Amino acid sequence: MKVIETRKLTKNYGKARGITELDLSVEEGDFFGFIGPNGAGKSTTIRTLLGLIGATSGEMRLFGQEVEQKTAVSKEAGRAGRRAVRQAREELLARIGYLPSEAMFYSGMRVGELLRFSAGLRKQDCQAEAKRLCERLQLDPARRIEELSLGNRKKVGIVCALQHRPELYILDEPTSGLDPLMQREFFALLTERSREGATVFLSSHVLSEIKRYCSRAAIIREGRLIACDEVAALSRTGARRVAFHGQADLSGLTGIRDLQRVQESVSFLYDGAIQALLQVLSGARLTDLTIAEPDLEEVFLHYYDEKGGKQI
Repeated sequence: MKVIETRKLTKNYGKARGITELDLSVEEGDFFGFIGPNGAGKSTTIRTLLGLIGATSGEMRLFGQEVEQKTAVSKEAGRAGRRAVRQAREELLARIGYLPSEAMFYSGMRVGELLRFSAGLRKQDCQAEAKRLCERLQLDPARRIEELSLGNRKKVGIVCALQHRPELYILDEPTSGLDPLMQREFFALLTERSREGATVFLSSHVLSEIKRYCSRAAIIREGRLIACDEVAALSRTGARRVAFHGQADLSGLTGIRDLQRVQESVSFLYDGAIQALLQVLSGARLTDLTIAEPDLEEVFLHYYDEKGGKQI
């Protein structure tokens, strides 16, 4: 089953670009990465999916059910029609755990009070799970919200998103503000939930997170989806990262990109004929040589080549 599906989903802010004709598909049980730098359209996509902002056009489905837009309910439908749309949306959202990139909380409340308030909005008793999550994330439920550091505020948002054990996690830049130990614990929690059958949709520009934990990923650029595949497939390309120490004449070799020289240390991406490369290197004076696949960060950067160069 497709847990998330969009067709030509578009959101414009007046004349400003949001997202454009986004076709996205996330299967049940996926650990899915949504990659792009700040301003690419990641948060706009998420907020549109959740109904926090209205789409300009296109279709959305969550758990196979069409997400009705408020504007789609005509005045003739009346109060009953609006109530039905609101109830259907609430039922869908009850199956989702959402963590925004920047969470805002009521001041004057203690952490435990806020967690109970969040659970109460879903009409659930999550005290046992909230306690377990607080212990794992080293979050003190007795602390007041206004006393918390950025990292601890992020932990509060994580517990709010996870404590009701939803079927789908939609997480927007979830690790910003967390120290490395808490990042590791957070992903341990997500991995456990994924193994239990939950679907994870993770928006991030930290490519090491995507490569380490996600099975599939999509890359968004200027509001448009430019690639979507298994992470291993996105990383597999015809190009190679070549690095050597020594002296070699590369002037007649085509297919070189991203050439870097530091004295006699040379590194470049190569997508030309391998025999031509080996012929040049075989006649060179080298003390060290490495030929490897480029990492995900290099692949990503070439999708974002501002000069319009060939993508790898």
